[in-house]
Amino acid sequence: MAEVMAILLFVSICIALMAGYPVAFTLGGMALIFSGIGVLTGTFDPSFLHALPNRTFGIMNNQTLLAVPLFVFMGVMLEKSRVAEDLLESMSRLFGTLRGGLAISVCVVGTLLAASTGIVGATVVTMGLLALPTMLRRNYDPAIATGTLAATGTLGQIIPPSIILVLLGDVMSSAYQQAQLKMGIYSPKTVSVGDLFVGALIPGLVLVGMYILYLIAVAILQPKKLPALPKEELGPIEWGKLAKALIPPLALIAAVLGSILAGLATPTEAAALGAVGAMLLSLAKGKLSLPQLREVAFGTTEITSMVFLILIGASLFSLVFRGFGGEVLIEDMFAMLPGGVLGAFFVVMLVIFLLGFILDFIEIIFVVVPIVGPVLLAMGLDPVWLGVMIALNLQTSFLTPPFGFSLFYLRGVTPPSVPTSTMYRGVVPFIFIQVLMLVIAYLFPQLITWLPEQLYGS
Repeated sequence: MAEVMAILLFVSICIALMAGYPVAFTLGGMALIFSGIGVLTGTFDPSFLHALPNRTFGIMNNQTLLAVPLFVFMGVMLEKSRVAEDLLESMSRLFGTLRGGLAISVCVVGTLLAASTGIVGATVVTMGLLALPTMLRRNYDPAIATGTLAATGTLGQIIPPSIILVLLGDVMSSAYQQAQLKMGIYSPKTVSVGDLFVGALIPGLVLVGMYILYLIAVAILQPKKLPALPKEELGPIEWGKLAKALIPPLALIAAVLGSILAGLATPTEAAALGAVGAMLLSLAKGKLSLPQLREVAFGTTEITSMVFLILIGASLFSLVFRGFGGEVLIEDMFAMLPGGVLGAFFVVMLVIFLLGFILDFIEIIFVVVPIVGPVLLAMGLDPVWLGVMIALNLQTSFLTPPFGFSLFYLRGVTPPSVPTSTMYRGVVPFIFIQVLMLVIAYLFPQLITWLPEQLYGS
C-alpha cells in the first residue's frame, strides 16, 4: 500500500504541474496532503517530517547555493548592459561577408552569452530580438535562422558557469554521499559544482563546434539558404570597436572560469567575482544607473526566490516519497530491468528527456535526480559523467518539439510570418546533433572525465 502511495504521489505532482499550478506549492502541498492520508491509513510515519526544519536550515546555510543569486545577478546585469547587441554587431561585421556568416556569428555570440548569463530564456529572447529580424531581412532560410537561435540559446544549460550545473552539482553531491554510505563507504568522496563545470567544458565546446560545422555544410551545399551579406553594406571592420565589444566579456568569463579551473576560487567565490565584474563592465559601458541597478536587483530576487522556494518544496516531497518507501521501490525497479546498470541508465535518461517536455529543469533536478541519482551512483556510475549527461539530456529536451521550452521563448519574439512548423523543422538538425553529442559522450566518457582528472586528480 505504501509503495502505491509513492507512485500516486509522483503521478499527482506531474498532473498538477501540467495543469499549471505553481511548482513550489504543488510539491510541498501534494506532499503534505499525501502524508496526511498516509498517517490516517497507517502507511506513513510522521517522524519523517521532523527532518524538514533541519533540511530547510541546511538549504539556508548551503555555501554552494549562494552561487545561484550571484550568477543570476551577473547574467541579468550583462543582459541589461547590451553586451549581446555590441557583440552581435561586431561579429556580423567580422563574419557577415561569408555565406552563413551571420548564423556563425549568432553561434559565437550565443556561446559567449551562455558562458556569461547561464539563463536559457534570457539568451533565447535576447538573441531572437537582436538577430532574427536581420537574418530574415537578409533572406536567410527562416527554418535555419530560428533553429540556430533556439539551439544556441540552450547552450546556457551546458556551458559553465551555468545555473543548471550549480543546482545539479549540489544535488549530485548529496546523491553521491548517499550512494557511498549505502555501499558501506563511511568516509565518502565528494563531487562539487566545480567538478561539473570542468566536466561540462569540453562537451559544451565540442557541441558548439558541431553546430558551426553544420552551418558551414549548409552554406556550402545550399548557399541560397545562408547568403553572404554585401561587403559595402557592412562597411569596414572596426578592429578597435570589435576589441572593445569582445575583450571585456571574454575577460570576465576567463576570470570566472579561470579562477575555478585553477583552483583559486570555489564556484561561489567565482560567482561573486562575476557579479562585481558584470557591474564594472556595465559601468564602463555607461549603462549602470540607479534605476537599472534596481531592475537587476528585482529580477535577481525574483528568480532566486523561485529557485529556493522550489528547493524547499522538493525537500518536503523527497521526505514524504522516502517515507512511503519510494526509494526502495525505485531500487527494486532498476534491479529488475534488463541490462543492469546500463538498462537503468537508459531508462532514467528517457524519463528525464520526456519530463523535460512538461517540467522545467529546476523541478527535474530537485524532484527526479534525488530519487534516481543515489541508485545509479550506487551501481557504479561516475558522478561527474552522470551529471553532465543529465545536463546534456535536459538541453536536448529543451529543444525538442512540440514542448521544448526554448521554442516557447523564441515563439514569443518571432514574427507571425514565420509559422511554428517552420521553427520545428529548423531545430530538427540541431536535435540530431544533440543526440549525437550524447552518443559520443556515452561512448567516450573521457570527454567529460578527463579534464577533472587532470586538474583535480579525481
